[in-house]
Amino acid sequence: MSIATPPESPITQDPPGIVDSKSDSLSDGKAVIFVAAVQKHEPSVTRRELWSYYLYSNGDNGVGLGYTLTLFQSLATAAGYDPVDGPGSSCLTNTASGQCVLPWFGGTKAVSSIILVANGVSFAIMTVLFTSICSVGDYGTWGRWLLFVVTAICWAAQYGCMALTSPDRWKLAMALYIIGFVSYGATLVFYGAAFPRLARNTPHSRQLHDKYEKGEMSAEEYEMEESLEKNRICNIFTVHSNIGFVATYALNLALLIPPKTANDPKVDIYTLALDNSYWVLLGIWWFIFQLPRPGPSLPKGENYVTVGWKQIWAALKTYKHLPYTFVYIVAFFLLADGVNTTGTLIGICQNDKFNFSFLQQTYLGLAQAITSTLSTLGFWYIQRYWKISTKKMFVVTNIVSILLPLWGMVGIWTNKFGFHNVWEFWAYNVLAGLLQAPYYAFSLTMMAELSPPGFDNMFFGLFGLSNRASSMVGPNVIQVIIDKTNNNWQGFPFLFALCTAASMVIWFGVDIKKGRRDAVRWAAARRGD
Repeated sequence: MSIATPPESPITQDPPGIVDSKSDSLSDGKAVIFVAAVQKHEPSVTRRELWSYYLYSNGDNGVGLGYTLTLFQSLATAAGYDPVDGPGSSCLTNTASGQCVLPWFGGTKAVSSIILVANGVSFAIMTVLFTSICSVGDYGTWGRWLLFVVTAICWAAQYGCMALTSPDRWKLAMALYIIGFVSYGATLVFYGAAFPRLARNTPHSRQLHDKYEKGEMSAEEYEMEESLEKNRICNIFTVHSNIGFVATYALNLALLIPPKTANDPKVDIYTLALDNSYWVLLGIWWFIFQLPRPGPSLPKGENYVTVGWKQIWAALKTYKHLPYTFVYIVAFFLLADGVNTTGTLIGICQNDKFNFSFLQQTYLGLAQAITSTLSTLGFWYIQRYWKISTKKMFVVTNIVSILLPLWGMVGIWTNKFGFHNVWEFWAYNVLAGLLQAPYYAFSLTMMAELSPPGFDNMFFGLFGLSNRASSMVGPNVIQVIIDKTNNNWQGFPFLFALCTAASMVIWFGVDIKKGRRDAVRWAAARRGD
């Protein structure tokens, strides 16, 4: 299981004010401080390469996936019937009860539950996929090729949605949604796994490391400046993702507003094709301009099918050496599950409220995209100006994750508030834009801080189980609740409890500084096996 790459360098430094998380002190009174070494054999990041990375993020903005969900829900609702009026009735008439079911394995199931089942199935596939192949990306050039393959699959799935022209194809819509969902989630994992390696090889990061080795800055100063550099890159590509949101939604209006195209029954699938083409146009450059930074060769006696599971098992066995990394992964898994399921449930309510209108979804999406861009820039400025730690910034953005399902709970007892009104969905999209976009950026940076250098794909693969495209616990629990109550709003209490509990663990149970030093030391020890 050894990986033959140059070991990270333990730097001995005076005075003994900073120690690693295990407080290993030397007999002469000095402390060993583990700082990730710059791999000299890796090329320095060029401006063209960095911009191609940002452009991929711009195109991989998730707008197409959101439209795919709306299209899937629309076709399923049109194909379903009102259980109050019985088979043959329509869910879309003015006299409909508001419930809608479809035949499902000899019985019936609510459309909302079927959508949540699709999410749960997607996550199950992601779990197998990420735990099996993500570690492979740490070897040779597999990382870049895995990203290319899953990107191509996602592009194909979204172009395949052009076949979704009638309600009787809702099962095909479900299949394409699952394929698109899984492949989109995989793009986030492999794309995100490239981020720490890029951040370590920017000219600024190398200058910082040179200053540190020359004794021109302390370990604490180095760690803070390196963290800010990671946040800089992470926030810039998050801004680009949000710019992609704005640009894509704005382009969609060219199809959704003019009467000639707006009245075409196929306008929705044309809009999806336009969004996908935007991603293809901007995303292809990363595969052209990415510089080679290959990992080590696969260890002798290992194979690509089982190495991922073996490495994960080896990492789990040494969890005591990486306590904060694993606490964060588990807690964020639950938090992201709650956040993502909350977004899905609100989206279901929103689609029902606006009758599956792509135009209304575009307007609401624009509101979220614009506020997301502004908030990411604002939070980045605040962090850089006052040199606030990543965790503190994350805690601030995290609060909205608790408030949203709490607000949805109100809708159980009254129709006046709690995602029953048009203005609430506008408020939700603005609020989500102001705080959810920085939330994703800071959560990714925290993972980059806690990941052992050189094992980025393996740990980002585990982290990928909790990225913004995945959820498992929430959908499976919520769909059971909705089936039993026939009320979408009954799912919010569980989500509120899930988000609150996970947030408390992260706030009080994760020490980034100690976790970062644990990670560097663990990586150095693994390379020295």
